[in-house]
Amino acid sequence: MPHREHHAEVWLLNLGDGENRFEPGFVAAVNDALDEVENAAGPRALVTCAEGKCWSTGFDLDWMGEHRDQVDDLLRAAHRLLARVLVYPVPAVAALGGHAFGVGAMLACAHDQTVMRADRGFWCLPEVDLGLPFAPGMDALLRARLPARAAHQAMTTGRRYGGADAQAAGLVDATADADKVLSTAIDIAAPLAGKAGQTLGLIKAQMYGSVVAALTAP
Repeated sequence: MPHREHHAEVWLLNLGDGENRFEPGFVAAVNDALDEVENAAGPRALVTCAEGKCWSTGFDLDWMGEHRDQVDDLLRAAHRLLARVLVYPVPAVAALGGHAFGVGAMLACAHDQTVMRADRGFWCLPEVDLGLPFAPGMDALLRARLPARAAHQAMTTGRRYGGADAQAAGLVDATADADKVLSTAIDIAAPLAGKAGQTLGLIKAQMYGSVVAALTAP
């Protein structure tokens, strides 16, 4: 399950060592960690990482199949989480040491910057192959945070991007060797720690107000 660690002014949100799929407990744990970092005093930055071969592989489809009466609540909670990270008042960097699929890839997009492992792991939006159209808020997030041509290709083909291809397409900001993904993300985040606070949150809210509205619409 997600948990947090503290490295000087950089707080680590570790999503876990499994597939880190979105279900209610996972979403709640991520929000709890975000609360702690947001409410902390002083300069701070966030790096979201994970252990093992996955960063997040999206929704927990098994859980959704077993809890059909709660699926709508989970979708709303996931949308609210994406909106929260998008306008989070703390500099946020995603450190993708493994696969990011579906809403997991969208969560990475909601961060300010993303570092991806260069040699292994995929960034992918498989919705077209699953027969699942993007919800309006997710569509708005992806089109706001990705280059237009890259968003079109990723959303309409379900292509699996390795690190180098993802960086070339503008889906991630940087790549690093497996043992350097986390340290690279920390190096990016640390100099930004002094910018955390209400002003940063307001700037992001002004930039992405329409996306937040789409993600949080009833």
